[in-house]
Amino acid sequence: MLFVFGCGRSEPPKPPPADVQVVKVEQQDVPIWKEWIGTLDGLVNAQIKPQVTGYLLRQTYTDGAFVKKGQLLFEIDPRTFQAALDQAKGKLANAEGQLATAQANQVKAQQDVTRYTPLAKEQAIPQQDLDNAIQANEAAKAQVAAAKAQIEAAKAQVQSAQLDIGFTKVVSLIDGIAGIAQAQIGDLVSQNTLLTTVSTLDPIKVYFPVSEREYLEYVKDHPDAGKRAAPEPQLQLQLVLADGSVYPQKGIFSFADRQVDVKTGTLRLQGIFPNPGNVLRPGQYARIRAVIKTAKGALLVPQRAVTEQQGSYQVAVVSSGNTVEIRPVTVGDRVGTQWIIETGLKPGDRVVAEGIQKVRPGAIVNPKPLGAPAHVKAKSTAKNESR
Repeated sequence: MLFVFGCGRSEPPKPPPADVQVVKVEQQDVPIWKEWIGTLDGLVNAQIKPQVTGYLLRQTYTDGAFVKKGQLLFEIDPRTFQAALDQAKGKLANAEGQLATAQANQVKAQQDVTRYTPLAKEQAIPQQDLDNAIQANEAAKAQVAAAKAQIEAAKAQVQSAQLDIGFTKVVSLIDGIAGIAQAQIGDLVSQNTLLTTVSTLDPIKVYFPVSEREYLEYVKDHPDAGKRAAPEPQLQLQLVLADGSVYPQKGIFSFADRQVDVKTGTLRLQGIFPNPGNVLRPGQYARIRAVIKTAKGALLVPQRAVTEQQGSYQVAVVSSGNTVEIRPVTVGDRVGTQWIIETGLKPGDRVVAEGIQKVRPGAIVNPKPLGAPAHVKAKSTAKNESR
């Protein structure tokens, strides 16, 4: 009975220390990347619209093809404008005839004045005859001037009609890729009709918004306004496409918009990317990445080693005696799968990266380097198999 009573009061064996995987806090200089969502657009987008009203006769380019500046794209029926040109030329010829008549009358009136002047001085003719001749000469000069003005107006009408005929041939304003035609053959088009759009795609530009806070941080790191305004060769941009691939060509920062959007609180920036082969097209969405600064002597830990509770962050640190300490930390930027720790850790600290759910403050653990293979006890396995 004493033996049984003594066995009942014996304490159960303590569980072995929990196995956890730890990493040492490293200190190194790391680049800080930022990422934004961008939209691609042509470097120059020329909207092709007719300058005259008429019926569309033909389309002379292939949708989506590369066109040259001045290349004929569309042709509008020119017959109405040709008739207007012929009418303007007729008015010009009539005005020229009127000028010839007026000039002949003025020559005759001038001759009368020349002939009557000495006779009037000698009182061979009445003074009234000379006065009438002078008035007739002045009237003839006015008719000549009016005829010349009519000729200039007629010439302007001829030139305007010739321009209208030229505008019936709609040409490309730039070198680039022409889009799908927005009008069909036979449509009545006018100055407000968009026929197509031609875009310069090499190079191509990308717009992406940055937050007001990011902009202010960048200004603090780059206080020189002149350098901020100029494109910085060291600020290279990377383009991540929709399929996750990284575009092989590097881009550069071009300029920032003049104002912050009051609705979103963001500032729109523009980047320029080379686009050989016109692989990138306007309207594509892509992620823009750039190294905005380098963190000197940053302390890095894996993101999974950091836990968050009600807005505060903490890590489990294993001391030299393998005792766990829960330590609050201040986190900074993320670098890949790691997190920069600004306060709360020092280089060489061992931080629990795997098995955080097993530890508690003051607990003794069995730390192993992260990624080390687990040791299997052969004897225990043999006993289990024999059983």
